[in-house]
Amino acid sequence: MRIAATGAQLGSLTILAGGAIAAGTALLDYRLVETGLNGTGGALLVLGSGLLMMLGAILLLRQPRRGAAWLLLALLLLDIVGTSVAAWFMESGAIVAAMAVAAVGWLWRLFRPGLPAVPAGRGAMLVGGALVGVAAIAAGIMLPARSGGGGVLTPAGPTAPWDDFNGDRMAQKFSAATQITPANVAGLRVAWSLHTGDVSPGRGRDDPKTAWQSTPLFANNLVYVSTPFYRIFAVEPDSGHVRWIYDARPAHASKFHGKNRGITYWASSAPIPGQPCQKRLYIGTVDGLLHAVDADTGRRCQDFGQQGVLDVNQWNVINPKFPLELNQSVAVYRDTLVVGWAGVDWTYQDSPPGTVFGIDARTGARKWEFQTIPEAMRHRIGTANVWASMSVDAKAGLVYLPVSSPENNYYGGDRRADIPYATSITALHADTGTVAWSRQLVHHDIWDYDTNSAPTLVDVNRNGQTVPALVQSSKQGFLYVLNRLTGEPVYPIVERPVPPSDVPGEHASPTQPFVPWPQPTIPDRFTGISRLADWASLGQCSRDRRRYVEGGLFKPPSLRGTITAPATVGGVEWGGGAVDPAHQIYVVNSSNVAQIYQLIPRAEVAGQAAEAARRGPRPDAGWRAPGYGSPYGVRIATFFNRWGMPCWNPPYGTMSAYDLKTGRRLWQRPFGQVQHWGFYMPESWGSVTIGGPAITASGLIFIGASMDSRVRAVDLWTGKILWKQRVDAPAVATPAIYTYKGRQYVLFAAGGNGLLAPRVGDQLVAFALPGTLR
Repeated sequence: MRIAATGAQLGSLTILAGGAIAAGTALLDYRLVETGLNGTGGALLVLGSGLLMMLGAILLLRQPRRGAAWLLLALLLLDIVGTSVAAWFMESGAIVAAMAVAAVGWLWRLFRPGLPAVPAGRGAMLVGGALVGVAAIAAGIMLPARSGGGGVLTPAGPTAPWDDFNGDRMAQKFSAATQITPANVAGLRVAWSLHTGDVSPGRGRDDPKTAWQSTPLFANNLVYVSTPFYRIFAVEPDSGHVRWIYDARPAHASKFHGKNRGITYWASSAPIPGQPCQKRLYIGTVDGLLHAVDADTGRRCQDFGQQGVLDVNQWNVINPKFPLELNQSVAVYRDTLVVGWAGVDWTYQDSPPGTVFGIDARTGARKWEFQTIPEAMRHRIGTANVWASMSVDAKAGLVYLPVSSPENNYYGGDRRADIPYATSITALHADTGTVAWSRQLVHHDIWDYDTNSAPTLVDVNRNGQTVPALVQSSKQGFLYVLNRLTGEPVYPIVERPVPPSDVPGEHASPTQPFVPWPQPTIPDRFTGISRLADWASLGQCSRDRRRYVEGGLFKPPSLRGTITAPATVGGVEWGGGAVDPAHQIYVVNSSNVAQIYQLIPRAEVAGQAAEAARRGPRPDAGWRAPGYGSPYGVRIATFFNRWGMPCWNPPYGTMSAYDLKTGRRLWQRPFGQVQHWGFYMPESWGSVTIGGPAITASGLIFIGASMDSRVRAVDLWTGKILWKQRVDAPAVATPAIYTYKGRQYVLFAAGGNGLLAPRVGDQLVAFALPGTLR
């Protein structure tokens, strides 16, 4: 018996096949981390549209009446077009291809329904061929690149370390390796990948969402990385095999914050043969404990602190509202560790005042202490701490401290006296803790413009002389280029008048330091209302803009609410920049974000907070910080509409390169890609970024940092993207670049940060060129 299918039936079957492929791909997208779409609303939307497409095709196969058939065809056309658009913005080639198959079936069903019957076997072959073709496309797009193949590689040269959070003590984030070049970087493949298991999506106060911002280290012929659960993994550099694990997780769950920014490596200059702990790793915890660990064995160094653990919180003696959180790696100068700390922002005006400790790397004994708040104010005004990483000039014996702003971060009426070290870059003699020089970057800071990254140290050839310089990036987008021995500007810093405050009790500084050259990384004012966000919210962005005060950089917070751009989230965040010391080219990624800072009188703080909690979370609502001890709390809100769309114009993130010899900006491009609900926005918009770049001598920039969970290689000379690869979560830590046994590796910790995007992960992934070594 011969079974045949008409043209109408084949068209319907082809639509059914396209819908099935779309639904199946969307289901895999939703479930698999590797797709970059796991858990997203976009994947669920396409899953639903694919299932509806299948249902419509099945109804067509039942040969409905003419009117019903036309209605089904119209609905299917809308479904195909809508799914195609969604798939395009999800960058899912497999689903786009499936919709092409469905569109062919739809056209076939519409225009050729009366074709002679085709044998069912042949029809099945046609539909099956379409399925196989789309499945092949899906496999090619969804599966990550793996190592294999390749030609013969020239050995990368001697083993090169990456033994600091910032690559080296000078925070250059530079590798001399040249095996990976602009010409072959497109061939990078996964060399190995490791999942630590130390990840949490966030289940409450005692189990928050993890934020993995730890730059891996390569030292002692091992890769070391710390996790948000305060564990150290020692990993073989060429295989990802775990050699040992050390666990420093705090004993009390209530103190677990799920955040870690790195570890420190130290090696004795005069090692004693046969004795343990001649090479050490140091990891801090959220409750102020600093652990010293033998880098060879993973065992505690018993001669440090109390059996290998130093309680830094013992020196938290003024207004100890919270423990001194040791999230960031400590700095190293010879046998001295320089320890800063983090705390609880925006909550207590009389929080612990900023301190930095110099301690003995072997014993943990305190050598010196540096205070950032003047004695007369120390018991009532807190922070101005050093929570970011630091850099060290070993030859000059100087350590460079990026000092944050004092409390209350947005109201300074109770601290009218000068606090010279607040929001500054301050150089200390590393062996004594005495001040060599200090330069304040913001006077009377009421914007939370913390100096938030280690300055990059580099020698600059200028006007026929070699200047020992540093480059300090900032949230304002300014690049302060200073003589690192004296603090004097290499390029001018000028004082300009800025707007006064109209808040009762506040006395804003009449002038602020501006850096006109090098050109700032971002605009110094609000970039205007996004028409798309305004239209989508029926004019909400424009209405909200009229409600608030607007005035550009250094416009003070107000009782009405001030649109502030640049905002406290950048400019440049804690990743800082990187430099090619030979060519003296400085590269930095930057974010363009508008926020609203609205001071709330003390009597209204509790009521507003309760009302906000009653209404529930909304993207445009922001959050209320109490500022206990101050006349004002503050509402901090990113300028979103009700749907979470930015009300300001893109680009939201850029990458820039500067010639430090002249200060000229060589190029600036939008960088990264926004991903929301699984949909990717145009690359011309860029992305808010967290995490810094790293540079190689071959002229490549490697960086994660973007919302879209991709890591990239960028041409140093042009800013062009040469390679990108999806990883499990946004790689918000600076990558490590190292060579081992003749092969160059680029290593990313793909852990995510809830400030950037919802997705978090626990993936440590190394990329290298495939092929055999000569």
